[in-house]
Amino acid sequence: MTQSVVVQVGQCGNQIGCCFWDLALREHASVNQAVLIDMEEGVVNEILQGPLRDVFDSKQLITDISGSGNNWAVGHKVFGSLYQEQILEKLRKSAEHCDCLQCFFIIHSMGGGTGSGLGTFLLMMLKDEFPEVYRFVTSIYPSSEDDVITSPYNSMLAMKELNEHADCVLPIDNQENISKYTLLKRFFPNIFLSKVFI
Repeated sequence: MTQSVVVQVGQCGNQIGCCFWDLALREHASVNQAVLIDMEEGVVNEILQGPLRDVFDSKQLITDISGSGNNWAVGHKVFGSLYQEQILEKLRKSAEHCDCLQCFFIIHSMGGGTGSGLGTFLLMMLKDEFPEVYRFVTSIYPSSEDDVITSPYNSMLAMKELNEHADCVLPIDNQENISKYTLLKRFFPNIFLSKVFI
């Protein structure tokens, strides 16, 4: 029984999303609906060529080639307006395939332009289009060692939108993820671990 739609936004959202699906399929062997969005095609193309390529419907992907340039405003204002109808179409299609739609589960970063900007634009659209459906968000916050100068600004602008449009936010500190990945890699070198956080 499908009850949720997972929406992966931006490079980080799609990389974390792949780890999520890898674990979910191993533990539960069930596939929910997913929409993958990134304004650079690299990560989505890697997903389509990787071991999880059969999990995702290629008709449920939205990519561009230029990227958001680590700029919240480009993701939110430019790509949000440009792709609004296409995103809504894919979300509606995914919702129609659910037996009893309970929530949208959004995975995105707070530091990048697509994740922070388009990710929060998506939340606004979901609140307008599906007001009765919960919006759960996993937000990856940039580490203190992030070399993107706009990350703090992107995070602050995105936090305002999260406060207004999300029902539940699960914040994740990327620095802590990096530390855990390094520790696991040292003690369990033979276990497959994705290089998501490095």
